[in-house]
Amino acid sequence: MREYNQYDVIIIGCGAAGMMAGITLAEKGKKVVILEKNDKPGKKLFITGKGRCNLTNNCDDEQLFANIVTNPKFMYSAISNFNSKDTIDLFQEFGLKLKTERGGRVFPASDHSSDVISVLTTKLKRLNVDILYNNEVCGVLVEEGDLCRCVKGIMVKENGKIFDVSCENVVVATGGLGYPLTGSTGDGIQWARELGLSVSEPKPALVPLEVSGINCEELMGLSLKNVEVSFQTTVKGKEKVVYKAFGEMLFTHFGVSGPVILSASSYLHKYDGEKTELFIDLKPALTEKQLDDRVVRDFAENINKQFRNALDSLLPRKLIPVIIERSNINPYKRVNEVTRQEREQLITCIKKFNLTVTGYRGFDEAIITQGGLNVKELNPRSMEVKSIKGLRYIGEVVDCDALTGGYNLQLAWSMARLLK
Repeated sequence: MREYNQYDVIIIGCGAAGMMAGITLAEKGKKVVILEKNDKPGKKLFITGKGRCNLTNNCDDEQLFANIVTNPKFMYSAISNFNSKDTIDLFQEFGLKLKTERGGRVFPASDHSSDVISVLTTKLKRLNVDILYNNEVCGVLVEEGDLCRCVKGIMVKENGKIFDVSCENVVVATGGLGYPLTGSTGDGIQWARELGLSVSEPKPALVPLEVSGINCEELMGLSLKNVEVSFQTTVKGKEKVVYKAFGEMLFTHFGVSGPVILSASSYLHKYDGEKTELFIDLKPALTEKQLDDRVVRDFAENINKQFRNALDSLLPRKLIPVIIERSNINPYKRVNEVTRQEREQLITCIKKFNLTVTGYRGFDEAIITQGGLNVKELNPRSMEVKSIKGLRYIGEVVDCDALTGGYNLQLAWSMARLLK
């Protein structure tokens, strides 16, 4: 059995939030140990940004808050204390060379997420923070006091046996449920439930969507750039557009994915149970009148061609048979015979290509988790659980999430830098 009583603070989880927490507390003179159930640090951080690690967004606080989907107000103190600029400055101070790409996304200049992990672990080593790998924590121990509950330790599994470990300060940084193969299995969320704390039901977010209305395999692999998507659902008996965005998307064997779809998924959970329709404007730069003029010109240049052979310059090849079927225009009809009414049907199919959202992909495909420990349980100025002295929750295990672009890692860094 290892000796734990030498430590002031035990941090559970050696991911982004856990490592930054270790640095923050050690800089303030605390003797810190990080317990990690994997055999190496930052397994999820390693695959972030397709292995490049989009570690923050080079933006002002207003834009940062605008990209927080769940509980942005809760993050006010944390971001005021440590924002995106502070993150950039700190990692450069650690010796990591950075670069900013389209959309303000900040990456290591090397394009290797391993370099982000390396500078963090190097800093932890210099600060004499111990990291104990292959170390599974089974729960948090709490003592009932006269006025409030207090942390008294944790339960650790070693050699198949569970031991109680004493410590008055515990930081839970175990992550959510996304990419469970990296070790994100919702442990900290379960401990919160066991301690009687309020938990917002975890759901996969920044995740691809399953749809009906097309033969998905027919369009699989088709990437669309510069399209506008809008999601419409029923709110209090009325049809309402609940999310709209411009950008890139991708058809898959089960439905749709890509940047605008992943972002939309984070906003759609609040409408679970309602029928949600996805409308894709394939030509958002053109009004219906401008698009009709374009079609008329294309038809004039292909006047003797059949309708099915006259759309090559207008649409991706994979999409043409689908659009033709939806337009109800005879594919063998010559374009000079296509009526105005039929053209209007074609324009509608292109400007309002609709699909029905039938579900979300699972946690194994979700970039982040939406849900977790209810923020009402936490002091936003310290990340300490209000009802349990000495217990802090930070990172994705907390019910606070953001869109893609480096914003979610910024939430983790900002929460961790609040610790004292």
